[in-house]
Amino acid sequence: MAQHTVKLDQEKFSCLICLDLLKDPVTIHCGHSYCMNCIKQHWDEEDQRESYSCPQCRPTFKPRPVLMKNTMLADLVEDLKKTGLQAAPADHCYAGPEDVACDVCTGSKLKAVKSCLQCLVSYCEQHLQPHYESPAFEKHKLVNPSKKLQENICSHHDEEMNLFCRTDQKCICYLCSMDEHKGHDTVSAAAERNEKQREVKASQQKVQQRIQDREKDVKMLQQEMETINNSADEAVREIEKIFNEIIHLIEKRSCDVKQQIRSRQETEVSRVKELQEKLQQEITDLLNQFLHNYPSLSQLSEPTDSPSINLRPLQYFDSVIVAVSELRDKIQDIFREEPKTRDEFLKYSVQVTLDPNTANIRLLLSEGNKKATGMSEEQSYPHHSDRFTEKRQVLSRESLTGRCYWEVKKEKHGAMVAVTYKDISRTGNESRLGSNDRSWALECNSDEYKLIHNKVSTSISGSESSIVGVYLDHSAGILSFYNVSDTMTLLHRVQTTFTQPLYAGLSVYGYHYSVEVCELK
Repeated sequence: MAQHTVKLDQEKFSCLICLDLLKDPVTIHCGHSYCMNCIKQHWDEEDQRESYSCPQCRPTFKPRPVLMKNTMLADLVEDLKKTGLQAAPADHCYAGPEDVACDVCTGSKLKAVKSCLQCLVSYCEQHLQPHYESPAFEKHKLVNPSKKLQENICSHHDEEMNLFCRTDQKCICYLCSMDEHKGHDTVSAAAERNEKQREVKASQQKVQQRIQDREKDVKMLQQEMETINNSADEAVREIEKIFNEIIHLIEKRSCDVKQQIRSRQETEVSRVKELQEKLQQEITDLLNQFLHNYPSLSQLSEPTDSPSINLRPLQYFDSVIVAVSELRDKIQDIFREEPKTRDEFLKYSVQVTLDPNTANIRLLLSEGNKKATGMSEEQSYPHHSDRFTEKRQVLSRESLTGRCYWEVKKEKHGAMVAVTYKDISRTGNESRLGSNDRSWALECNSDEYKLIHNKVSTSISGSESSIVGVYLDHSAGILSFYNVSDTMTLLHRVQTTFTQPLYAGLSVYGYHYSVEVCELK
């Protein structure tokens, strides 16, 4: 384990600029240590900035610090050089697949402890010794072992590229930093490597966090799906229970009605039988009286008061049948389905024309009162109490009840397609379609739809279409707006209770823009 300990010590006493063991070590204010010449060269490059930084932690100093040799650290480095030359146990010397092997060793190669930038050779401790002992190798630069020595050598200056130019994002040597990269933002390669490692680590943490967030989202969606399934199952159970109760109530009511009919039947039949018996007795009495008094018919007694017989029409139970039929119709209204295809909607198409008496004076009606166009000039309509005085809108002449369907063709610019009670206000802000509790309006702009009722606006998503279909089921309280193209696309459905007949309403926002009720065939 001694070799491993020495290796760690060597890294701790290496300069972060040249990556070699410290030479004339100095310690700057932030606590990091460098070779005196290395930090001097680094600060010489920063003279123009008038501030001086640590290549590793990047704090700045003003003025330029005075450098003093750290004698204690220098002594420790000298001791390390001496102890580092001692042989290590054999089982820790041989190079493995991940290690840099000594280029001089033959046979089983030992681990390299240094690489020489001048020799471009890596040496084990034994073969490195001449570099420490012989003056001929004094100017050779030793660095930590590397398998890619040639790639780390500057092709212009044959120096180790131990700096990184952040301006040009490339590795350079110290001579490059004083030449073509002068004035650029440069740091030691080790510092940049540490920074990149921190960035990679931070990115990994962000990615890991995003993965965890997505896994959390997936888990939440799974829980939501389970909630939806459980809710649907519960709804099915509740609906089945409610329908069974409805069926039970209907069956019970059916039994009660049939029992009432039978009870009424018995009462009426008993009454008729009683009358019948009285009449039969009267007939018998008359016959007997006639036979006894035949010789003197003049003495025939006066007829006694017989019960009056009012023959009722055979409609004793028609009112019950009518009531049950009305109940059936109401249930059918509740459960009847809305049409799906345009052909099915067209079965309920109605004639809708615009009422000139309601048209604002800045609306021009044309095409047989089917089309309304916004105008800048006033139209010469006669005064009428039904006319909208401020908003460019108009109502239909026909009232709408039952099941109705009509279509409106619009331009891309602002328009409203609406239904309203006839007693909507004709003046002020309350007269605007949708701005009161008397009307429901679909606002159509070039990029969005809104359903407006009683001043409450609901945004609606939907693709642009030039035709809007309106379906009304008055008794069921259903109002639906559709985009009409090759298919019917539901935009919005209103479920409420309509208390009066409704009228179609149209509005345009700009001058010379039009809306038109389509002629359905």
